[in-house]
Amino acid sequence: MKELERENIENSEGLKPLNKLVFSLFNHLSAQRKLHLFFVCILMLISSITEIVSIGAVLPFLSVIVDPEMVYSHELAQPLVTYLNLKSPEGLIFPITLLFAISAIVAAFMKIISLWVQTRVAHFSGADLSIDIYEKTLYQNYSTHISRNSSDLIAGISTKTMNTVYYIILPCLNIFSAACILSFFFFSLAFLQPQIAITTLAILGLIYILIILFSAKELIGSGQTVTSKQTLVVKNLQEGLGGIRDVILENAQNIYVEEYKKADIPLRRALANIQIISGAPRFGIEAFAMVVIALIAYSFSQEPDGLNSAVPVLGALALAAQRILPLLQLTYSSWSGIRGGQATLVDVLELLDQTLPEKKFILDDLIDFKNQFNISNLSYRYPNSDSNALEKIDLQIHTGERVGFIGETGSGKSTLLDVIMGLLEPASGALIIDGLEINQKNVINWQKLICHVPQDIFVADKTIAENIAFGIPLDQIDFDKVKLAAERAMISEKIDTLPGGYRSIAGERGVSLSGGQKQRLGIARALYKDASVIILDEATSALDLHTEERVLDSLKNLEESRTILMVAHRLQTLKFCSRVIQLKEGRILKEGSFDEIVNNLN
Repeated sequence: MKELERENIENSEGLKPLNKLVFSLFNHLSAQRKLHLFFVCILMLISSITEIVSIGAVLPFLSVIVDPEMVYSHELAQPLVTYLNLKSPEGLIFPITLLFAISAIVAAFMKIISLWVQTRVAHFSGADLSIDIYEKTLYQNYSTHISRNSSDLIAGISTKTMNTVYYIILPCLNIFSAACILSFFFFSLAFLQPQIAITTLAILGLIYILIILFSAKELIGSGQTVTSKQTLVVKNLQEGLGGIRDVILENAQNIYVEEYKKADIPLRRALANIQIISGAPRFGIEAFAMVVIALIAYSFSQEPDGLNSAVPVLGALALAAQRILPLLQLTYSSWSGIRGGQATLVDVLELLDQTLPEKKFILDDLIDFKNQFNISNLSYRYPNSDSNALEKIDLQIHTGERVGFIGETGSGKSTLLDVIMGLLEPASGALIIDGLEINQKNVINWQKLICHVPQDIFVADKTIAENIAFGIPLDQIDFDKVKLAAERAMISEKIDTLPGGYRSIAGERGVSLSGGQKQRLGIARALYKDASVIILDEATSALDLHTEERVLDSLKNLEESRTILMVAHRLQTLKFCSRVIQLKEGRILKEGSFDEIVNNLN
């Protein structure tokens, strides 16, 4: 563990300066949110003024309680005496008490308003950042998604963005608020007692500077532990709960619990370190303040009639200490939180700095797949790979064809289908639809004509109808069309037995459905979309032979204009196809009829 902490500290030296990181975060906020933050700062400034007024009101309040005659005869009190037509010193007690109470109430009210506004703005800013990251992430190219770890993304979008609110945005606002009040206080004190103000500021400043110097590396190291272990915690939870069937069957619960411990315990320890370092100085500073007040009281007690003159001063100092010392501690703990959250901020900024690809919209000139599409001299290589997954593919597919693809694992079948669907952009060559080359500007028009049914169907934790009419709000779904698609996919009988029928909840990852039922649900999804091109990537592998035959018969009866591309788990399934293409090592090895290809396999 010590080695890991040392490594974290060493890595922290490569971090950008904290002020630049915070400024970068601010630049990612919208203009409206920046305006809100400016309003929050103005509100904090006003709140600071009322706070200083309420502290300053203590001295005349206590003075009039202890010696009303002195206050009554003071030149500053004459306007109030004249305005209220006071005849005796005792008449000052009630109005001064009332003014003191009003100043305290106004200060408290302004603090509550300021707290309410700054907290809401901070959390809404966090929501903006989280939404921005999610949007930029979703719009990344498919090749980017398959090269990433989803645990990193989920931790960044949810946990780390929330930590940015608590460790960066709110602490920055707290520091600004505390700085305003402290500045007003020390300027006021410097005006009245410059020697005391300078001495106090120097001593307190020196103490906190020393604490900051000694704690900086530990805070950054703990912060890096937090951000790395949070990702591991999410990863472990995803894997353990996502594969719960295999975990139970293999009796692997203890392995996942131990892995979780290895991530969670250092995470909690690092969080505790940050909290301890942030809070510990408070007790020493409070003790120091009490000692100072005690020394001042002792000094007054040594002078004639010092006790009466000391009470107002000591009262004001005590109240000032009660208000000011927590602000000093808030400033330090906020700084500690920012330091501890620095590594998390780096991760969040990395996600925020993602380039948002130009959003793809359906163009006015829709692609109408009437004749054929061609793949011309097409090659593709995955990022960080040393060789091409597809090499100089030339292929022509006509509208209405049923084409099957076979080949060993890694031969390029699924990659070729991903390129045809426009998910992967070829390194060279082109995909041409009826003479129109597909590019990043018109690919969505082509994708609107395609429906993909993979081996593992994604089932959302929504109604059966919403899963069939995927991506369409419930109130906009055509239920007659949903039922027709379900009947063609041979899943309607199962749906009719569910308590809520098509409005039944499928459960997380379709837990209430078998593997074969999920695949039929996926086929129903393709049929509901009424796509021109249906791509089946081992989409019937979980079906028994009888059900598979019935589903394929249903697909055969679709309009002749529907083009079906199929990768099958069972080669006999490809009898459905009018043409079979065999791939090997990313190249087309042979193509022909089922009998010519499948029956002649070595």
